Amino acid sequence: MSYTAFLILILVVAVALILIVMVQNPKGGGLSSSFGGGGAQSLGGVQNTNNFLDRTTWTLAIAMFALILLANFAIPREGDNNVNLDNTLEGTAPIENTVPAGNDSIQ
Repeated sequence: MSYTAFLILILVVAVALILIVMVQNPKGGGLSSSFGGGGAQSLGGVQNTNNFLDRTTWTLAIAMFALILLANFAIPREGDNNVNLDNTLEGTAPIENTVPAGNDSIQ
């Protein structure tokens, strides 16, 4: 699997993780209860939905961690033939030696 495929999978898992976390009801006091929003949380809710969201959050977090670690091994390295850094400085002026010759220099 190539590095680009890993990056796409990591982005998909990250977006899914963000959406799942945003759907969950806050479980602690936090800022919402201090501004009067704590009473609305106890009106309804299904325990099975909360368990599903919790398990999904942990699964996506572990999947993201594993994908990031696996993507590290898919990064193109120096030994690969696919990486070509020879033409990265095309069109730039060559660097000239502008160091002035001093009394200590060997000529």
